[in-house]
Amino acid sequence: MRSAKLYQYQLPMDSGVILRNQRLVTREGWVVELRDGEAVGYGEIAPLPEFSRETTQQAGEQAQQLLEAWSQGDNLDLSQALPSVAFGLSMAQLELAGGLPADGNYQVAPLCSGDPDDLIVRLDEMPGEKVAKIKVGMYEAVRDGIVTNMFIEAIPEIRLRLDANRQWTPIKAQQFAKYVKPEHRAGIAFLEEPCKTPADSLAFAQETGINIAWDETVRDEGFEVKAEPGVVAIIIKPTLVGSVQRCIELVNQAHAAGLTAVISSSIESSLGLNQLARLAAWQTPGEIPGLDTMQLFAAQLETPWPGCNLPVTSLVTLEVVWQK
Repeated sequence: MRSAKLYQYQLPMDSGVILRNQRLVTREGWVVELRDGEAVGYGEIAPLPEFSRETTQQAGEQAQQLLEAWSQGDNLDLSQALPSVAFGLSMAQLELAGGLPADGNYQVAPLCSGDPDDLIVRLDEMPGEKVAKIKVGMYEAVRDGIVTNMFIEAIPEIRLRLDANRQWTPIKAQQFAKYVKPEHRAGIAFLEEPCKTPADSLAFAQETGINIAWDETVRDEGFEVKAEPGVVAIIIKPTLVGSVQRCIELVNQAHAAGLTAVISSSIESSLGLNQLARLAAWQTPGEIPGLDTMQLFAAQLETPWPGCNLPVTSLVTLEVVWQK
């Protein structure tokens, strides 16, 4: 016997979370619950402001339409679903069918969102490969170059993942590179989307020897995974990409092209983040995922993140906006 519920959640964020042009005070989204007999599966639908093409309201309305059909015995047709809806519903289906392995990869690449000294302490305590992520492009490119150079000098074995979110012109990207010593550039694992266009980013990689990764480009219409000079990785953010099946396709294509695939967060709640950790362990074993976003929250949702002491909001306390 099938049944489904759609919960709505709002979680408080740390006061310092800024997304491009706005401060994110509250993280809003939906949690879908699918039941079939004794089996149950959950999925999170949480469009990310400034990044998702759909709003939270649009995602909720579409989810209700699809759940209505599913509860009446139809298969979930996600071919035309909005990315966040496709991901949340496909994840719930996968859990319902017992297809998502229980083990997760909870070793994250620490995200530097405050004092650089704090990141150095975390990396000193990190076992194995020392991978960290730094957002660049929000301040002056020269400052970003100096900070990057400082980290590599302080921790020679570091592998930095930098993310510029297409913020730089070619001139600003070159200003950044100028302040990273040539002998330190190998400490940059990759720089995500340095320039406003893929063509400019490719030119930057070839001119500077700094490897790049595709992030926004992965979600461009007509994107194909292929080996290109200077491109070493693709970043897969399921909430922005679409269904679990589409994410797995991208992982397989990346590996076939000799590229690294990194599963990354779109600031999902602890419920969704745990599922991403399990997806990463399953599909990208041995690769540290980009999931160090729990620190941006002031509360968790249903499933605690390992080692996190923030209060946990239970699903039973949330509003059920639709059920059948």
